[in-house]
Amino acid sequence: MNLEEQTIQLKEELERLKNIYEENNPPESKKDKDFFEMMKVQTAPIYDLLAEWEENTLKIVKERRVNVHPQQVTSTRENMELLLLNSYYVDVKRRRYMELDHSIHFIFDQLLSELRAD
Repeated sequence: MNLEEQTIQLKEELERLKNIYEENNPPESKKDKDFFEMMKVQTAPIYDLLAEWEENTLKIVKERRVNVHPQQVTSTRENMELLLLNSYYVDVKRRRYMELDHSIHFIFDQLLSELRAD
């Protein structure tokens, strides 16, 4: 899977996560082991894709093929990891969730735009 496809897939996952957040079905207890296991199974492929995306993006940033700063790439990965947890546990206010969501979309969109212009 190339970087453009990875970015598109991550954008789709971001939308799916937002839907999970908005459905707002957090566990009764943060110590609910079954809920944690279910979340872990559902999010593991996203964590893997995100790590691969970061590695591939940093390579093309180093080659100066896109105008994105390495720190923006790392922050985007970290922000999406936060959203992964917050989408399930709903322990962040909606405003903060949306700020993270928008900043991730901004970098994904900028990256896609530059990749397609190549």
